[in-house]
Amino acid sequence: MKNVLKSILFLTVAATTLYSCSSDDNNTGETANISVKMVDAPGDYLNVFVNVQAIEVIVDGSPMEFNVNQPGQYDLLELTAGNFASLLDEDIPAGRLSQIRLILGEDGNEAVLNGETSPVDLKTPSAQQSGLKLNVNYDLQPGVAYDFILDFNVDESVVKLGADQGYILKPVIRVTTEAESGAIAGVVSPAMAASVTATDGETQVTANTNTETGEFLLFGVPEGTYTVLIESAEGEVITETDIVVEIGETTQMGTVNFE
Repeated sequence: MKNVLKSILFLTVAATTLYSCSSDDNNTGETANISVKMVDAPGDYLNVFVNVQAIEVIVDGSPMEFNVNQPGQYDLLELTAGNFASLLDEDIPAGRLSQIRLILGEDGNEAVLNGETSPVDLKTPSAQQSGLKLNVNYDLQPGVAYDFILDFNVDESVVKLGADQGYILKPVIRVTTEAESGAIAGVVSPAMAASVTATDGETQVTANTNTETGEFLLFGVPEGTYTVLIESAEGEVITETDIVVEIGETTQMGTVNFE
């Protein structure tokens, strides 16, 4: 069943919070809290569906698996313009978080190509057993909440194989945490379909506007000074420079006028 995602126009910024101690045997009993959100950089497809069933985290070499908040099929192309999928919110032992793994279902991983109506299956080798492995290598401190953002790059994640061999899901995912990043928000006027890209020459973060309201929100933007390019569906581009992003803050660009 496809999860219908509503537009959420704010960030839950990670804050230092005390949590009750657990009796876990692999550390001193102190815990950290992690949440995992999934967003998407837009791609050249009508839909890209992934069937996310569970998340495995590895802390100090010990794997722990959790069911996601809403197991099922997610359309990555809906996870933009401020939309995100909240996959997990759990207390886990503090320590070295080396990997986050997305465990996918056997069916329901598929893409709808532009100009087509029927989906094509995406082969996902090993994703049902060992999961899609995302290296994190982050030290979780006791009593601190961490919000991790998984940003799919759809264009690079869906790979066409040779003739008549179909497609494979080979995820290119940027992992950030809101504790070490910020966000950029704004509104395009008139409301329209547009692509918004922030770049500092090394990092590039992209999202689409909400076509009904014109609003956009770029998640997980590292601290720094950015150039933001807003491109309409007709190819008109507006460039805004010197957009400063600070950790834990949402930089408001206000209204960008195409008229």
